[in-house]
Amino acid sequence: MTTDTLSATFAALADPTRRAILARLAKGECSVSDLAAPFDMSLPAVSKHLRVLERAGLIVQRREAQWRPCRIEAAPLKDVADWTAYYRHIWEARLDRLDGYLKELKAQRAKEKTGKSSHKKETSHGRKKHRK
Repeated sequence: MTTDTLSATFAALADPTRRAILARLAKGECSVSDLAAPFDMSLPAVSKHLRVLERAGLIVQRREAQWRPCRIEAAPLKDVADWTAYYRHIWEARLDRLDGYLKELKAQRAKEKTGKSSHKKETSHGRKKHRK
């Protein structure tokens, strides 16, 4: 069964432990035991996370005698950035509309405070006050 690389990347990034490992590797290459140190889990558990990251192409491990240094691979992260950039215009447009709406509300409230509102005052429950 094959999966596309973007799905594998998102699946690998879904776990906070793997994101923390990537954040550490962004500072530079280090050993598996150094990567495992901050986590309250066994070395085999950390190794499983590393395998997921490696299958997704996010890290590369090599062997140097007993030492297994890991380093980050940026290409899959660029693919994620490119994919999200494609949809960026959608959420920017929505934020622009929200900003316009909030400015409109602010202007309406300012107008109501200065007494320039042309509609009759309403009670707190939404109905107009009646005269007796």
